[in-house]
Amino acid sequence: MRFYSKLALILACALVAPAASLSARPVVAAPAHERVLPLQGGRNFRELGGYPAADGKHVQWGKLYRSGSMTALTSEDYAALEKRGIRVVCDFRSTAERKAEPVNWPHAGLPKVLADDYDMDNGQFLPKGDPRAITAEQIRATMAAAYPRLLVQFNSQYRRMFAELLAGHAPLAFNCSAGKDRTGIAAALLLTALGSPREVVVADYMLSNQTLDPAKLMAGRAMANSPFAALPPEALKLLVGVDRSYIEAALAVVEGHKGGTAGYLKDELGLGPVELARLRKLYLER
Repeated sequence: MRFYSKLALILACALVAPAASLSARPVVAAPAHERVLPLQGGRNFRELGGYPAADGKHVQWGKLYRSGSMTALTSEDYAALEKRGIRVVCDFRSTAERKAEPVNWPHAGLPKVLADDYDMDNGQFLPKGDPRAITAEQIRATMAAAYPRLLVQFNSQYRRMFAELLAGHAPLAFNCSAGKDRTGIAAALLLTALGSPREVVVADYMLSNQTLDPAKLMAGRAMANSPFAALPPEALKLLVGVDRSYIEAALAVVEGHKGGTAGYLKDELGLGPVELARLRKLYLER
């Protein structure tokens, strides 16, 4: 078992169990937190709370959420999310994706939904040639090559997400269709800005292999007539799942920037020392 798998398992176990008492005095156990939200129609909808972060602190629970398409949420799901007080949703999906899988929040204007109109080129995730002949290794290489491009393509949307967070507009959720690529990069950038160790960032990313149902994803309206369906099973698994090499390709860009990670956060996302300090004050446990 790789290190990130062990770390993911440790985090998953630790974050759903109440802490043990260190004294003989009886204590009332705090309610368990759930990494994956128990939603009937949720797609890869989960919390970023509880992860280790800067200065020995942890990310606050109930503030930051990541998800795939919310099109299948039920009335009970909407009620559950309303109780969580989500104020802003950053929807990274394309115009066509949002049209194919609309989300109908029950209260107009709440939460505030931020989205851009654009066309998504899904061809960037596929090697050239007949999809039926594409191998798993070709998919792995193509996906890893696409991630640095996503950093650039969605820079303005990631900047807007951070601007909302800096303004204190939280709880906030961000999503794309599967909740793993555009959303995975956003989560990695956010956890990095909050000072989470690299392996924690990678472990959170890799959880999509456990929390995303590939069959349901491929059956979604946004995937209708997709060439992805023609891929051999092992290639399709790597396309609709995640692989460590994908997020590491994005992190390599961040870490290789002039001035390292701090330089990237400042130059590309406008997060200098003042902004990072504010983010951590707002979203790390006190």
